[in-house]
Amino acid sequence: MILLAVLFLCFISSYSASVKGHTTGLSLNNDRLYKLTYSTEVLLDQGKGKPQDSVGYRISSSVDAALLWRSPDGDDDQLIQITMKDVNVENVNQQRGEKSIFKGKSPPKIIGKENLEALQRPVLLHLIHGKVKEFYSYQNEPVAIENIKRGLASLFQTQLSSGTTSEHLNKVCKDFYLYNFSRRVANAVMLGKDVYKRQSVTTYKIEDSFVIAVLAEEIHAFGLNFLRTITGKIVSKQKLELKTTEAGPRLMSGKQVTAIIKAVDSKYAAIPIVGQIFQSQCTGCPSLLEHWQSARKHLQPDNLSEAEAVRNFLALVQHLRTAKKEDILQILKTENKDVLPQLVDAVTSAQTSDSLEAILDFLDFRSDSSVILQERFLYACGFASHPSEELLRALIVSQIDTGKIKALIIKGFLEQNEGYQCTIFQAVVEAKKLILGGLEKAEKKEDTATYLLALKNALLPEGIPLLLKYAEAGEGHISHLATTTLQRYDLPFITDEVKKTLNRIYHQNHKVHEKTVRTTAAAVILNNNPSYMEVKNILLSIGELPQEMNKYMLSVVQDILRFEMPASKMVRRVLKEMVAHNYDRFSRSGSSSAYTGYIERSPHSASTYSLDILYSGSGILRRSNLNIFQYIGKAGLHGSQVVIEAQGLEALIAATPDEGEENLDSYAGMSAILFDVQLRPVTFFNGYSDLMSKVLSASGDPISVVKGLVLIIDHSQELQLQSGLKANIRIQWSTIDISVQWSLALYSESKTSKIGKVTVVITSDVTVDASFVKAGLETSTEAEAGLEFISTVQFSQYPFLVCMQMDKDEAPFRQFEKKYERLSTGRGYVSQRRKESLLSGCEFPLHQENSDMCKVVFAPQPDGTSSGWF
Repeated sequence: MILLAVLFLCFISSYSASVKGHTTGLSLNNDRLYKLTYSTEVLLDQGKGKPQDSVGYRISSSVDAALLWRSPDGDDDQLIQITMKDVNVENVNQQRGEKSIFKGKSPPKIIGKENLEALQRPVLLHLIHGKVKEFYSYQNEPVAIENIKRGLASLFQTQLSSGTTSEHLNKVCKDFYLYNFSRRVANAVMLGKDVYKRQSVTTYKIEDSFVIAVLAEEIHAFGLNFLRTITGKIVSKQKLELKTTEAGPRLMSGKQVTAIIKAVDSKYAAIPIVGQIFQSQCTGCPSLLEHWQSARKHLQPDNLSEAEAVRNFLALVQHLRTAKKEDILQILKTENKDVLPQLVDAVTSAQTSDSLEAILDFLDFRSDSSVILQERFLYACGFASHPSEELLRALIVSQIDTGKIKALIIKGFLEQNEGYQCTIFQAVVEAKKLILGGLEKAEKKEDTATYLLALKNALLPEGIPLLLKYAEAGEGHISHLATTTLQRYDLPFITDEVKKTLNRIYHQNHKVHEKTVRTTAAAVILNNNPSYMEVKNILLSIGELPQEMNKYMLSVVQDILRFEMPASKMVRRVLKEMVAHNYDRFSRSGSSSAYTGYIERSPHSASTYSLDILYSGSGILRRSNLNIFQYIGKAGLHGSQVVIEAQGLEALIAATPDEGEENLDSYAGMSAILFDVQLRPVTFFNGYSDLMSKVLSASGDPISVVKGLVLIIDHSQELQLQSGLKANIRIQWSTIDISVQWSLALYSESKTSKIGKVTVVITSDVTVDASFVKAGLETSTEAEAGLEFISTVQFSQYPFLVCMQMDKDEAPFRQFEKKYERLSTGRGYVSQRRKESLLSGCEFPLHQENSDMCKVVFAPQPDGTSSGWF
């Protein structure tokens, strides 16, 4: 948006009003023609390096300015005519030489004959007190050309007093959901504080009530906090200088400015002074079908772990955003099942009305034959960066089975709208009723679990009373799911009333709870500003708990202290009491553990992992929980979580179940969170007969939790520069494939492998467009990484032997930079650079070194991994 208010830095003391009664703003003398020169230029680079390495262009011209009319009621009411002449376009970088895209081309060839004629048509400015009242131009001129003339006209608008003014474009309501705001801020921090920083300064030199020189500079710099190699800078400059004055047209007489304008030329029409949006026409660009034919081979299932697939996915999304519903639907209907899931990812990620209508027409939610495609559609909705009310309403009224969680996208939609808009959309109200009403009325355990999972994504504050009810009164899996949902709420929502319920659960004041529920309740308390008595009571419980739960809670407390978590100060304070801190309490044995460590750490960011494992008294795994967080400053993003749960397996080894777990059905399964979105749980087996069937027929093939192409960051910003040129900034980040492999050899060995394969491509694209010429800077960073966690339990002896290892593979790391200048006729200049490196692999410790029973000795293995038995 053109800034109509400028920073007035330089005011020459020789200013004197030449016309009686003139008080503010610029004033032209009667019957004079002011001859000026004007230029505007733009430079693009990564914010570092030499100016000659930048790309950009300069538009220059001579300018005639003349006063046509002055109101008889006041000298500050004027009509000025401004005309650009002798327009030229050239490189800012004069060292381009023979490589210059403008060499040998005349302005009509560069700009286009019709564009040049429009650019050199006069515009009229109606100024009152130095401000533009109306901007008049010929109708039906190209928007990009009018914008350039607007940029010149903006320099004739001034305030003859020192100071600054600013425009606030975003309205923020005070009443918003804190949890959504904080999570949205966490995502925004990954990009940068405000995504970009802007600086704009305009300096005027004025004599005899008129400008003799204007210098304007506007700088837009942006960066990605998460990856400092993704940066860019736009520098836009304007320069206007008075050369001479000569005899000009005589003033026109009249009281009404509209009559004067009509007398000058009836073709003039008032248009906004604010720059208008335009889209450049792409000549010779491939159609959607042509682009899909070239991209589809890279989107085959076997190629999804390669960076080339992600690059083609991002390019396909951009093409889909300009496509019509009919063209999208045609491709969907004619494609085979191998690449259809990837195509559904892309169509849903496009997030346009046409793409939404096409995908909803294509998918049959009443049929079980396209369950995979329906799920991919819902996951893409869940990760949507700009979810619309149209999308949310379409899901609410559709035939989607509630078991597939319509509410996957409500989380994203609320984050997009709550706190940034004062209107609560009706679709949001209906979605809340869908979740909360369904949870209140659910009669079957399966339906209750479905709505609890929905609430785990939506995180509605109104749902907290229901969660407390199911956490304390529920049984088995339902109670655990409700408690883990409470674990995802931010600090402001874990009130004293919430913690009272969680304390009753942990200390079993009203009923016996299984230890997965109790330990989760303790984790919520310890992670949310625990009181002195809460910490003391938890510490006093250690020593009175079942053996493995004792060892687990001891490891949790030691991890809080070792890693300096927020609760560490309160824990240390309580431990000064001997009754809470003694050998008897802190010497408990067992295999359960909790450990937190760093994956990467730098002065401005950190990646952490945490692994906690809880065993039953018989030595069988009850729960393993692996979390990865990304922190930038104080903001954090839950990158991933993989939880494996098992219960009711004591019958396999004729062992006695723990207290509160006597009637649990045999079950094993997994759930995952990816970039703060809860995914659909996966069941390994449910019931003893299903277990035997899986054991006898197990293939060992990995079970994929989520496999697809997901837009994690999708930021697009259009900037209207003061010069009238249009700038675009686009940052995208796409990835992903997470799988789990589980196998069980009865009475011998159980092995679980969590495999996280992440192919990440982060791209930024910055352009400055004048329609007839464009300059651009494209940067991208890509990596193909893997993180593997393997847990093996041997049943051949008792107590069981357990081995755990977590390794990060070597990862190729590639960086690309492309700078270009291009004419609309197709001629262009391109400069490209490429850098490759290899990120070394490593293994991570999983236990505290001072733990007697859980000490792990890591030793390099022949395959380069590291492992240890304990």
